[in-house]
Formats: sequence, structure tokens, C-alpha cells
Amino acid sequence: MISLTPLQYLILFFLVFLAGFIDSIAGGGGLISLPAYYAVGLPPIYVLGNNKFSSTIGGSFALYEYARKGHIIWKIALLGTAFAIIGSAIGAQIALRFSDYYLKYLLICVIPVLAVLTLRKKNLKSERSISDRTMLCITAALGLVVGCYDGFFGPGTGMFLTLGFTIIIGLDTLDACGNTKLMNFSSNLAALVTFMINGNVNYRLGIPCLVFSVLGNKIGAKMAIRGGDKVVRPLLVVVLILLLGNIVLSLI
Repeated sequence: MISLTPLQYLILFFLVFLAGFIDSIAGGGGLISLPAYYAVGLPPIYVLGNNKFSSTIGGSFALYEYARKGHIIWKIALLGTAFAIIGSAIGAQIALRFSDYYLKYLLICVIPVLAVLTLRKKNLKSERSISDRTMLCITAALGLVVGCYDGFFGPGTGMFLTLGFTIIIGLDTLDACGNTKLMNFSSNLAALVTFMINGNVNYRLGIPCLVFSVLGNKIGAKMAIRGGDKVVRPLLVVVLILLLGNIVLSLI
């Protein structure tokens, strides 16, 4: 059992709150919460379990806010979820056989382009009009590709889904966030159950962290719903920068 000072608790709770806040809007909260759990000395066997515990349950409150306001297009979200699960399984198998070394270098080139594109576009939503059939086909492909990325590498999955739903499919920013939250929640729930069954969650630390994750997710979702693109776009860029920094550090 780890023993933390009051200051360590405060820092951890703040970072878990911040991760939930960012995750509810742009995805990528794990880029903050995972290093936070490691930094306080939580054994590696519990880090992933505790992170899934706080982020999955906390994220369900953001999901509720988006659903309550009608920002989930169910036929898209459910189809995307099904293909994301398939893609994740494929990505996990690829990860067992190949290194993510070259993918990291590819992302170092791609991420700055996405950041510039996100900043320069006045509205993230694509202006192109596509048929329902085309939209469903693209959703299936997006779910498969991003799900594969999630299973193979992982960081920033929610952000890539949100950008894909807006830029490629042309969904409203908030609908994209809502659909992304449902897809993330579905895939994360299966992982959380696995961690809990295997005893990989430290509940003494996890439950208070969960409270702050819930607060971050609820406040973030409400701010996104109120502010729309003006709130979502800057945080997408923040997550892109965090992901780029995380990748560069891992290669040094």
C-alpha cells in the first residue's frame, strides 16, 4: 500500500480532475492521468487499472451530459463502436508482433499538421454533404482504423475520433464529442471489468480519484455544450501538443 503526503494527494486529485475535464471535451485525458499515477509511486500493475477505473466511470457522466442534450447520433455511434472493438482487437495482435517505433515517427509528422489545420479552420465541421450510406461506410472505416490505433498504441484515441467525425464525416462538433464518448466508454468498460476481475484496482486511492474525475468530466462536458467549437478546438490543440510531447520524450 502506498503512502502519500497531503500535497501529493492534492496534486494527484487536481491532475485527475484536469484529465477528466480535458477528456470530456477533446479526449486524451490519459496523457495527464497516467503519468500522475506513476509519479505518486502507484505500482505499475495498478496504474492502468486505476486509470481505467477513474476515467471510465468518470467519463460516463460526461456521456450522460452529451446524451441528455441530444448530442449522440446512435446509429453512427453504435456502428462505430462495433468496428472500433474489431479494430482494437486487430491492433492488439499487431502490437504483439511489431514495434510502434515507426508509428511514433509518423505521428511526429502528422500531429503538427493536424494542429495547424485545427487552428486555421474557422469551423471544424466539413462543409461537404454526404449521403447516409456514405456516412455509415466512413464511420465503419473510421472506427476500424482508430480502433486499430487504440489497440496498437492508444494515446489520443478520443481526439482522433472527434477530428475524424468533424473533418471527414462533417458532424457538428458536439455531436462528434458525444459519439466519441460513447465509443470510448464502450471499449474502456470491457478493459475496466478485466482489471477489476484481476484485482488491478487500488480502491483506497481509486475512489477519491473517481470523485475528482467525475467532477472534471461533468464540468468539462457542460462547458463544451455551452461553448461549442470555441471550447473544443483549443483543447484539441492542447491534446495534440501533449501527445506530441509524450511521443518525443519516449523516443529520447
